[in-house]
Amino acid sequence: MRRALAALLACALAQAAWAEAVVEGRVELPHAGPAPVLIQRYQVVSQGGVLSTLPPLAVVYLEGPFPPSPPAPAAAMAQQGLAFVPALLAIRAGTRVDFPNLDPTYHNVFSYSAAKRFDLGRYRSDERPIPSVLFDEPGLVTVHCDIHEHMRALILVLDTPYFTITRPDGTFRLAGLPPGRHILKVWKDSRTTLSRPVDLADRADLRADFP
Repeated sequence: MRRALAALLACALAQAAWAEAVVEGRVELPHAGPAPVLIQRYQVVSQGGVLSTLPPLAVVYLEGPFPPSPPAPAAAMAQQGLAFVPALLAIRAGTRVDFPNLDPTYHNVFSYSAAKRFDLGRYRSDERPIPSVLFDEPGLVTVHCDIHEHMRALILVLDTPYFTITRPDGTFRLAGLPPGRHILKVWKDSRTTLSRPVDLADRADLRADFP
């Protein structure tokens, strides 16, 4: 009996240690110069066919053979002030995203992206239930409004529960990570994803900067 209790305690302590692995660092983001007047209100811009946010942001995430985790909670991307909020959303595959309309006008949210094609049609702020979409495949989804051409947003669907979005200065903190050898990745735009192997020991604090 004592041995069984000791084993359970050791397992609990090990799991507690796992949850304290942290990766912190900074991603060097491009400088956001003054936007041309024509795209002044654009939150997602395309230059040479490469999509990125304005101001620049990056998604930092961990890839590896992780054990099964609970279902992902629902997320939301609102339409407010004739803009998508947030303009960049990172979610896990299998997440349902609500698209509430918080403006006193109609919106029509849609995407033609390969990872998810959908069209929610025109709807008002009082529409119930709030229109939503289940994102079940990893990939980048570009979101538009059929009524307001300048409205754009990006949803990065990931096959991992461990991710975060950088602060505007490029710094990030990714906590609650399991120990082991994994791959740390940074999505900077639709063409640029950086990666490096990381070895997370129990209760590890790791510094990782990306150019």
